[in-house]
Amino acid sequence: MVLKNSIPETSSFKDMDAQVFVSENKVYRKIFKSYKNTYSKLMESGLYNRLQELGLLIPHREIESSEDCIIIEPENVFISYPWEWCFSQIKDAALATLEIQKIALEYNMSLKDANFFNIQFRNNKPVLIDTTSFEEYTEGEPWCAYRQFCENFLTVLSLMSLVDFRLRDFIISNLDGIPLDLASKLLPFRTRFNPGLFMHIHMHSKFQNKYSDNQKKINTGKISKEQLKIFIDNLYSVVSGINPPASKTEWGEYYNSTNYSDESFEIKKNLVKSFVDYVKPSVSIDFGANNGEFSRLIAEFCGKVLSLDIDEMAVEYNYNKAKQNREQNIIPLVYDILNPSPAVGFENKERKDLVTRIGRVNLVCALALVHHLRIGGNIPFEKQAEFFNTYGKFLIIEYVAKNDSKVEGLLLNRKDVFEDYTLESFENGFSKYYKILKKENIQNTQRTLYLMESL
Repeated sequence: MVLKNSIPETSSFKDMDAQVFVSENKVYRKIFKSYKNTYSKLMESGLYNRLQELGLLIPHREIESSEDCIIIEPENVFISYPWEWCFSQIKDAALATLEIQKIALEYNMSLKDANFFNIQFRNNKPVLIDTTSFEEYTEGEPWCAYRQFCENFLTVLSLMSLVDFRLRDFIISNLDGIPLDLASKLLPFRTRFNPGLFMHIHMHSKFQNKYSDNQKKINTGKISKEQLKIFIDNLYSVVSGINPPASKTEWGEYYNSTNYSDESFEIKKNLVKSFVDYVKPSVSIDFGANNGEFSRLIAEFCGKVLSLDIDEMAVEYNYNKAKQNREQNIIPLVYDILNPSPAVGFENKERKDLVTRIGRVNLVCALALVHHLRIGGNIPFEKQAEFFNTYGKFLIIEYVAKNDSKVEGLLLNRKDVFEDYTLESFENGFSKYYKILKKENIQNTQRTLYLMESL
């Protein structure tokens, strides 16, 4: 049996219809006997094929079938979490969920949940990865996942757009989504005059509060399939009308305000290319990727690049450019090195930290980042080296001298207590974990580029 030496996936233990397992870096889903008939309808009705044509459901192949279970092998995708997504990623995931639900109704099926963890990004397009998310549609029944959709997507998007994009981070402490009543309190009063938000958040919250006592049965009434489709269309229209937060950030415009000359910037790009070509990585991580300029350069030599940055607007730009250019090997995500994605959920194992999900890669890049970590974050050079070494074997890193204008800007409004911020201290700190393979001064700058390898 294929699952004999496999490890259960800690995020799927709540599923009553299936269990995900991992074996030799391959993912398998064991579909229980209780769900076999529904799975057969998904496959035989034409819904699976239709969603495949549209790229909305992860493809799979059947490995084993018996009276008790069916084992399928879905295509493997990198797992990211909604608190690592920019606004447009969350919005695209929401719209994909609604599109899947509307298509499912055409085949007399329906999504039984609208969990944002069930959506991942395959080639920068949202895709449903939970093959057992469907149930047979019952005439007259409302969409059972409506509240979950609103709390997983609509509350998050509206709060990010109309209050502050950082409110997305509420998800980390609310893994079932941001509660309707909390969103209703936090949203500006004017949103009560927005028909969509008034109906799906404010009135929805009041309705749920009215029936919060378990002794009261919610009477939703009957709704025809056509009415349900119109309802889904209305939700789709509401989500489509929510726009990204109007925010201009330092890093969103980073490459328009660097102190590189055009010539120096080209020299840096050519040096990075030569270092990446030397390593020939299959998977890379670009920390502090900004809008993805160097991630795209790395991607020319690499199978997959995780393009990570703390800045919402920079990731927003990066993701939309990746979509526009149909780039398949760049994964833009929001990520703060000083406060990285934690392991959360039951036993702190349900949702894994980023290191666990990525594993150790061939190449890590940290361009124009060490001064922010040392001066902005008070992280000693040796601790930085330890951190980067956790993620990968080779490291391309840029040292920015203290007399560089960007470092001077960091010290402008604080006391300079960083006597150890020198090239010698930098090299000594990193020598605890790395040996230097290449060292090149970037012409006409106060910056030095290194290629290092783990000891």
